Amino acid sequence: MTEPGTVLITGPTRNLGRHAVLAMAGRPDGRRPDLLLVGRAGRDLTAVADEARARGAAVREIGCDLSRLADVRAAAATVRGLLAAGEVRPLRALVANAGTMSADTRRASHDGYELTFAVNHLAHAQLIGDLLRSFTAPARVVLLGSNTYHANVWRRLLGVPGARWADPVELARPATGERAPGMAASGVAYSNAKLAILYYAHELQRRAGAGINVSVFEPGWMPGTALGRGAPDAVQAMSRALGRVPGVSTPRRSGPLLAAVAIDDAWAHLREGAFVVKTRLTEVRPVAHDRDRERRLWEATMELLERAGASHQ
Repeated sequence: MTEPGTVLITGPTRNLGRHAVLAMAGRPDGRRPDLLLVGRAGRDLTAVADEARARGAAVREIGCDLSRLADVRAAAATVRGLLAAGEVRPLRALVANAGTMSADTRRASHDGYELTFAVNHLAHAQLIGDLLRSFTAPARVVLLGSNTYHANVWRRLLGVPGARWADPVELARPATGERAPGMAASGVAYSNAKLAILYYAHELQRRAGAGINVSVFEPGWMPGTALGRGAPDAVQAMSRALGRVPGVSTPRRSGPLLAAVAIDDAWAHLREGAFVVKTRLTEVRPVAHDRDRERRLWEATMELLERAGASHQ
């Protein structure tokens, strides 16, 4: 069994991330990793850190607003400092769990990028890129995916359409106009970001060092979570009702499954953007494999991150 080392997870304060954190913290001695919790500083981050410590984990809180790339770069620098000083065990896994679905695609991140694309993709690309040389092999990068990249009947029911791919620079550009584009546009932006995550995972595996495995985890459809908090009241009410249907995924059920993909030996073989739906390795649709789009996404991502860094120097 590989020594568990340290796991970094973004978005640890609620829902899926919180339950993944507590599942890892609750592992027995010898299988319990140190935890780096990267999220918005405040009461919620402190609360989940305290819960994890109460279960026996060594925990560090790293305050970070993922909609601000300067915050992400600072968080990565903090992690590198902790590793260099030996204050945490070697970095074995990074779980890019945080996500958002902006109800208005005109909303921009601090760096001027469409908010859904900025948080779901660009922030994690910055964080992973800044830490890629800090992992100790064997190591894992687990990205949070979603079947919304091609949609399905349940997500269509809630107005979450499939992706409509465009050049990544266009995907990063906020919508314009006085009138909000509506929930359909918001859904497309979310699905585009999730398709970007699949493309990024494939290209990241080609560029990552030996011993770093990249996979994508889909927690299952979890209606009623905070992800859809910008949706109309009627949609949110329907989501909450559907969330009580037996068999529907919940953060409490899927959080431990995410933890398992990050640290369990049973999933150590996952690489090349392998797509796990809860507990099942699943083949993605053909649209999710496109070498040209994957290369272009990587290039455009580097451009967008460099542009943001230059504008805040």
